[in-house]
Amino acid sequence: MLILWRLFNLVSMESIPMKYISDKITPDMAPLRVAVVHPVDKNSLSGAFEAAAAKLITPILVGPEDKIRAAAAEMGISLAGVEIVTTEHSHAAAEAAVQLVKDGKAEGLMKGKLHTDEFLGPIVAKEANLRTATRMSHVFIMEDPGYHKPLYITDGAMNIAPDLKTKADIVQNAIDLFWKIEGREPKVAILAATEEVEPAQQTTLDAAALTVMAMRGQIKGGKVEGPFALDNAISKESAALKGIVSDIAGDADILVFPNVEAGNIFFKSRALMSKVPLGGVVLGARVPVMLTSRSAGAAERTASAGIALLAARRPGRPK
Repeated sequence: MLILWRLFNLVSMESIPMKYISDKITPDMAPLRVAVVHPVDKNSLSGAFEAAAAKLITPILVGPEDKIRAAAAEMGISLAGVEIVTTEHSHAAAEAAVQLVKDGKAEGLMKGKLHTDEFLGPIVAKEANLRTATRMSHVFIMEDPGYHKPLYITDGAMNIAPDLKTKADIVQNAIDLFWKIEGREPKVAILAATEEVEPAQQTTLDAAALTVMAMRGQIKGGKVEGPFALDNAISKESAALKGIVSDIAGDADILVFPNVEAGNIFFKSRALMSKVPLGGVVLGARVPVMLTSRSAGAAERTASAGIALLAARRPGRPK
C-alpha cells in the first residue's frame, strides 16, 4: 500500500512519540489491520496515517466516504490504495467496523470522531462476540519526566464506578498488558485518598481486598498492594516519611485509580499541563481497541497504535 503525505518523509519507529513503546517493536511484527471508525476530521485521520507510516497499522477507513475524502483533501493526504468501507453515519460505521472484526478482516479497532458510547456500544454488545470472560478496561501508558520509569494508569476512560469484581478485572488486564510489553512481574499500587484502611472509605476496603485476592491467586502475575495514597505510591521519600515499608511504595509500575474521574483527571492533567507523552488501549476484548478522546492529537493516537500492536503480537504472561 502506497501512502503519500507531505508530513511523512521518514517511515520508521522514530515516528512513534513514545520511546518506551518504539523500543519494544521489532521488524517481524506485521502491522495490525485496524478498522478506523468515522475518521472524518484532522485528528483521527492524521493519527491513523501516522500510525500507518510507522508501520503499526494498515488502516481500513470506515464511515461516510465523502466526509473522509473531504478531510483527506483538506490535509493533503492521498487515499490511493487505502480501503474505505462506506457507511451512512457514525453509528453505522461503528457497527460495520465490528463486523469487519467478526469476519476476520480487521485485527483491531480505532476510534475516530464519534462519541465514546457510540463507538463502544457495538463492541460490548453480546451479539458482537468480542467480549471475553474479563470485564473490558482501559490502560494508559505515560512517559512522565517526573517519574523514573513509565507508568501504567488504569482505569481513566471506561469503567465509571467499578465494584470489587470489576476492579479485579481492571487490575488483571493491566498486569497482562505489562507482561506483554515488559515480560516481567509488575508492581501494582491500588490507590485511595489514604494509605490506611478506613471502614468509612469503600475504596480503601476494596484496595485491601484486592491485595488479599492477589496473595491468594485470584489476581495473577503481579505484586499487588493497597491502599496507597498517590504520594507514597510514586515517592519513596513520602512513603518513608509516613513509615510505609513496601517494595511497591515509590516504585509502582501500575497505578490503579478508584474510579474513572480520578484516573481521567490525573492523566489529562499530565497530558495537557505537562505535555507528557502517552497512549492507551482497551483490554478485555478479543482484539485491542484504541479508545482516544476526540480531542486527542496524532501523537497520542500513534502511541496507542503501538501499544495495541504489542498487545496483539507479543506473548502474554506465563500461566
